[in-house]
Amino acid sequence: MMESSESLFDLEQDELPFAEVLVPLPLEQYFTYRVPRQFTDLAQVGCRVLVPFGRQKVQTGIVIQRHSKNPSVYEAKAIMDVLEERPSINAHQLSLFSWIANYYLCTEGEVLQAALPSGLKIHSEINVQLHPYYDADKEPEYPLTAHEQLLLDHLQQHDFIPFSEISKLIPLKDPSALVRSLVKKEAILLFEKLKDKFSPKTVRKISLHPDYQQKEKLQALFAQLESKGNSQKQVEVLLLLLQLQSLDNDDIGLAKAVHKSELINKGASASALKTLVKNGILHDFQETIARFQFRGETKSLPPLSKEQEQAKEAIITALSEKEVCLLQGVTGSGKTEIYMHLIEETIYNGHQALLLVPEIALTTQIVSRLQQVFGDKLGVYHSRFSDNERVEVWQKVQNDALQVVVGVRSSVFLPFENLGLVIVDEEHESSYKQFDPSPRYHARDVAVVLAHLHQAKTLVASATPSLESFYLAQEGKWGYVLLEKRFADAQMPDILLADMKKAKKRREMVQDFTPELLTQLRYVVEQKEQAILFQNRRGYAPFLQCDICAHVPRCKNCDVSLTYHQFSEEVRCHYCGYKEPVPASCEACGNSQLITVGLGTEKIEEEVVQLFPATKVQRMDLDTTRSKHSYQEIIDDFSQQKTQILIGTQMVTKGLDFDQVTLVGVLDADGLLRFPDFRASERSFQTLTQVSGRAGRKEKKGVVIIQTRDVQHPILQMVIHYQWREFYQYELNERRLFRFPPFVRLITITLRHRDKSSVKQAASQLARHLRSNLGENRVSEAHEPLISRIKNRFLMEITVKFERTGFNVQQGKAFIKQSGKSLMENKNFTGLEILYDVDPY
Repeated sequence: MMESSESLFDLEQDELPFAEVLVPLPLEQYFTYRVPRQFTDLAQVGCRVLVPFGRQKVQTGIVIQRHSKNPSVYEAKAIMDVLEERPSINAHQLSLFSWIANYYLCTEGEVLQAALPSGLKIHSEINVQLHPYYDADKEPEYPLTAHEQLLLDHLQQHDFIPFSEISKLIPLKDPSALVRSLVKKEAILLFEKLKDKFSPKTVRKISLHPDYQQKEKLQALFAQLESKGNSQKQVEVLLLLLQLQSLDNDDIGLAKAVHKSELINKGASASALKTLVKNGILHDFQETIARFQFRGETKSLPPLSKEQEQAKEAIITALSEKEVCLLQGVTGSGKTEIYMHLIEETIYNGHQALLLVPEIALTTQIVSRLQQVFGDKLGVYHSRFSDNERVEVWQKVQNDALQVVVGVRSSVFLPFENLGLVIVDEEHESSYKQFDPSPRYHARDVAVVLAHLHQAKTLVASATPSLESFYLAQEGKWGYVLLEKRFADAQMPDILLADMKKAKKRREMVQDFTPELLTQLRYVVEQKEQAILFQNRRGYAPFLQCDICAHVPRCKNCDVSLTYHQFSEEVRCHYCGYKEPVPASCEACGNSQLITVGLGTEKIEEEVVQLFPATKVQRMDLDTTRSKHSYQEIIDDFSQQKTQILIGTQMVTKGLDFDQVTLVGVLDADGLLRFPDFRASERSFQTLTQVSGRAGRKEKKGVVIIQTRDVQHPILQMVIHYQWREFYQYELNERRLFRFPPFVRLITITLRHRDKSSVKQAASQLARHLRSNLGENRVSEAHEPLISRIKNRFLMEITVKFERTGFNVQQGKAFIKQSGKSLMENKNFTGLEILYDVDPY
């Protein structure tokens, strides 16, 4: 980090000819650039600037500091352009970037890359044009393929084509080889062109020219047009325009412009419209409009029940004493209504509020409820939005045009100017943790720091809080409020265990359904109620297996089996994306009998459709929700009871609220319980409790059937009896005994390399170095992770545990990072990558 620049701003701007610029690259330092005189006043701290970087490359950087010190190591290049008059990044964000980089052992450039929307990054785009010496009429020296000829024919009609557009013109997934071939044949040239990604949304509008916006002049115009025999269509256009404007007063000047497309769709003659514009009677202009507009009417806040009101007051009291409060409210207790009232008070006091949700799927329901109250004050921010949509939300937050934002984890990077409250809904969810790429941050923890920087308050909430949050609340470091009663006296569902082992022994299983679950499912279908079926694995089956030799098709790039997807007739790797058609026979022995092993959501969907052919069934997982509006469509269909049975992965467990769901079925709880991770028990308890909470949220009491082969498992017994206090005490005792969070801080160091022996040697060397300096009780031996090869890179891991008290964690982190840097500079380990994951859970 550079020194503070506060004293430097006492100087005149002309005396600050240099700027420290942060670029969105994984580099440890800022870079000094010369500020040309024309940008002296514009290049403020936080502004986006265009800077040359490397060989003929351009980057969008952020000014971090202005100073007068000329760099001694290199000659400072000049800033090419300042991209805005007002900074996109404020002081709070710069402080947050610095904290994230230090805490999560990454660079500020990586944080900037994650934080800044793509639409705010000007980038250079590769374009293709015909070679100036190319002669289409001349016989080519080298023969051309059909695809090459097609591209050349297109370029003869256009000045150039972006490289990214070639695959739309020619049916090739990767046109690189085609382009290289044409460059070699001197038929085309490549060139770079700067492209600004953000463009505001505009519409064409039509209005009366000011000369005709008085009644007398308009009447004279009609008389003039009607006197001409060929102006009837122009008269019709004018009448239609006035009709759409719905004029009800004498002041035509107050009339609003009309969308040009609306005029045309209503039957206006395009040629007559063009003539009226040409003659200066109508004004055709372009207007910038917002991409997000709430068109309904807002409603008053929903009233709180006695229990909700008490919880709200308790939260306010807790936050008056502490910066953070944990709200533990059972599923269906009405936490969202409490959020609304807290947000309303925050806005009333002149501040902004941020509501974090773990999944895009959850935003669709919660946004519609909040929009009814907050209208255009509310904005939404997540990755399914286009670049332009995200930039528009970014700018509205910066201008204080949005008082409330609902968003996923990346929302913590928004440029809040006046933040007063941050709410983290379903704070236990693993979706808040960014795993790849860096920065590997946890949005809940970053949100707490963000609120602290703004001197704001943070409310974290869940029916099943994470052990870390619960521990902090019990230790008195956070406030704590408990809400144990469901809203409107709705009853908690009955949770039953169905013994799969016994059912299989008695041959009572119907495909993958126990008699208990199938009976309840039939009852729900007959009663026209709704059911949710949960299986935390997408695809048809986890893998295919040869019936003779037991060979399993595996990914060519990773040490994992390929998941079978029946609908697309392929086997696919869920780690690197590799896929291939379903093999016709076993590649090991040639046997044509390949069987499916395990259970995925796609297979469950097929079985349910077979069992209930007249029932509408939908599936919600990563494969069915790739398009922008797919979440909304699936949830809307289920909310409107167009769908009776919804099958899904963890997406269906996250805070969704449906009135008619009376049955939840968990197809296989054992996969959750037996996952090789220290948080398996916690994740299982949370997931099963959360998905159970989707049932019976209104008048009708719900039923939950959990299928398992171990009905006596202690975690399952705690789930079905709602023994959350016993669970937390049981799990905390286990964590204390084996030194796991929340009693230690955990860091996972992952080394990866294309050569297996090299990565093993490097990991062993790093582990020995860390163990000898930090202590053998704090650093594990190097070991292979559960999946030891991903994307053709071999992996090794080292686990570090730092006690929370009595040890300088920041010094320990700095030593780890410096040790890793020294190892990567070793010529024996060229190509080695080291990844740091702080709090890897």
